[in-house]
Amino acid sequence: MADNKPELQRGLEARHIELIALGGTIGVGLFMGAASTLKWAGPSVLLAYIIAGLFVFFIMRSMGEMLFLEPVTGSFAVYAHRYMSPFLGYLTAWSYWFMWMAVGISEITAIGVYVQFWFPEMAQWIPALIAVALVALANLAAVRLYGEIEFWFAMIKVTTIIVMIVIGLGVIFFGFGNGGQSIGFSNLTEHGGFFAGGWKGFLTALCIVVASYQGVELIGITAGEAKNPQVTLRSAVGKVLWRILIFYVGAIFVIVTIFPWNEIGSNGSPFVLTFAKIGITGSGGHYQLCGADGCALWL
Repeated sequence: MADNKPELQRGLEARHIELIALGGTIGVGLFMGAASTLKWAGPSVLLAYIIAGLFVFFIMRSMGEMLFLEPVTGSFAVYAHRYMSPFLGYLTAWSYWFMWMAVGISEITAIGVYVQFWFPEMAQWIPALIAVALVALANLAAVRLYGEIEFWFAMIKVTTIIVMIVIGLGVIFFGFGNGGQSIGFSNLTEHGGFFAGGWKGFLTALCIVVASYQGVELIGITAGEAKNPQVTLRSAVGKVLWRILIFYVGAIFVIVTIFPWNEIGSNGSPFVLTFAKIGITGSGGHYQLCGADGCALWL
């Protein structure tokens, strides 16, 4: 008798997995969290992002080895159950579920806030409800279609970050938007020094920064739906980690180098200010779109 046990479709390619993890990580933690971490730590937040990124790199490389040998759907919860104890597997799985429930609530709320940028009279619960419905429909679609949706929505944010980094480097080294006079690196050491917030501020910011990398572990969650997982996951783990480090560290480096850290957050989003520096105004709406996009990807 044939075994008719239902199984997940393996339709996700390497590019889907890379952008699911990348898009899930680069989101509200970067777009909304950058200003708050800078207030705590000053320019040393750059070091916090590097340290947290290195820890994430080593953890994900280790998980990548396990995914290569056992590409199972439950990922790290299954590994904890099999190789440590059933209780730790149970605790890991439910802790992860609770984390996503808490994050989901905050992301739904954030979507309502972002949409009010364009429609200030709209009740906040309306766009939140629409977002939940759309995300549910996307998850009910075929796995390959879901991968394509995630891929192109994540590409919006990735492209925006790349453009911002390139523009920022032009301001720093070539003086774009600054009368041709390069800004240099003086803002990293002035206004209280590199560790302007002291060690207490640095460690507080580090806690927030660690949370902002949340989402990179989605590579492991996609293992059960990855096409040819041994090849796909190996490629995705290696590429995504470097890209996240470059995008996060690169974006924060540009921000803290161009602007005095104690002015960031008081005059709007640091990302919008970077574009405004060279005369590109009206970018606030685009970053609101990226933020809402980030919330949807996290959901």
